[in-house]
Amino acid sequence: MTSTALRIDTLLEARWIIPVDPPHTTLIDHAIAIQDGKIIAILPTVEALSQFSPEQHFVLNHHLIIPGLINTHTHAAMTLMRGMADDLPLMDWLKNCIWPVEKQWVDTDFVLAGTTLACAEMLKGGITCFNDMYFFPEKAVEAAAQTGMRAAIGLISIEFPTAYATDANDYLAKGLMLREQYLEYPTLSFCLAPHAPYTVSDSTLSNIFTFANQLDLPIHMHLHETSEEIASSLHDFGIRPIERLQKLNLLGPNLIGVHMVHLTNEEINLLKLHNCNVVHCPSSNMKLASGIAPIVDLVNASINVAIGTDGAASNNRLDMFEEMRLTSLLGKVTHGAQALSAHQVLRMATLNGAITLGIEALTGSLSVGKAADITAIDFSGLELSPCFNPLSHLIYVASREHVSHVWVNGQLLLNEGELVTLNEAEIIERTQYWQNRITSKQ
Repeated sequence: MTSTALRIDTLLEARWIIPVDPPHTTLIDHAIAIQDGKIIAILPTVEALSQFSPEQHFVLNHHLIIPGLINTHTHAAMTLMRGMADDLPLMDWLKNCIWPVEKQWVDTDFVLAGTTLACAEMLKGGITCFNDMYFFPEKAVEAAAQTGMRAAIGLISIEFPTAYATDANDYLAKGLMLREQYLEYPTLSFCLAPHAPYTVSDSTLSNIFTFANQLDLPIHMHLHETSEEIASSLHDFGIRPIERLQKLNLLGPNLIGVHMVHLTNEEINLLKLHNCNVVHCPSSNMKLASGIAPIVDLVNASINVAIGTDGAASNNRLDMFEEMRLTSLLGKVTHGAQALSAHQVLRMATLNGAITLGIEALTGSLSVGKAADITAIDFSGLELSPCFNPLSHLIYVASREHVSHVWVNGQLLLNEGELVTLNEAEIIERTQYWQNRITSKQ
């Protein structure tokens, strides 16, 4: 370090850095310089040490640094329902288990406690941003802000009344007011979030299309998840859900179709034609026996595919390492060993998620000018030895337990595996309170 070295907030040295963009790039013995929450340089460590004088200096000699993982679909508050109703197909799970529990228990306290629990779990697993869909979204905002995570807050719409809102118009009005309140908050963005074709009417979807166009908002929606959903649409509307959305003008680059398990070739072509986005949730799709989404076909059609965990009530983990591994392996089972490479899958879990949410200028890859949303994985353990290819190891060997550090917007949120902004013991105690309360009424 020279006397003329530039003072900066943070310098991260790492054995490997995979920036995601440009593709197929692994930087060895490089460092990332961070100032005011942004990446200002990525350069060889020797040069960094001579150019910068950091306030905080992290030497990660056995670590891989990647962009923070983006969980592009979840219901964070439902983490309080983890393990409550297992081994059931989707509609049975929803109608006979989840919806009755939600009707009885979901309120502002429930959503804050569940979302905070989810944020803690996601941070410890290297997730820096999540795309949420749930009731009382103001409490998801509170939890994300308290934690320091980046979040895309879903402004949910559904036709039936809940403790949160009375009807579809009330859901929309409350959601849009919340967005106005936090429009300038640096780590928050918003999505319109109609729940699913079978729970949202044509008139509500038309309103959502209007607001999405006026406000340039993504539309985050469960779509083509089960064969039952498609059969119901054919019965009620005479057409499949994607065709229904097409008639309502909802197919477009702001559409985030979650699950997309059951697709015809014509529907894949429609998604490509309209530049729609798809979120793949492999664990949830398998656990609820919804099926295996045709992800390789979507990727081959140049459709933007991101990855999500879904909620912990149906997964039952908010674990993007598991989702990345399953995404690649399921692709190989259906299309051969060369399908869905490690790089493609990491991009799905990072930059593709940012593109889906419309925040790719801020996050999703490691480059100068972007926010310092960064995850470090410790490769020093025997279970990761030897390491011939760190990217391959990331997808096929490493797990969330190997995450050591997480930064969001340059703020350290996980240090040597320990949460910085959250009290883990307090979160567990609050979770136990809710478990006891729910159990006592069953």
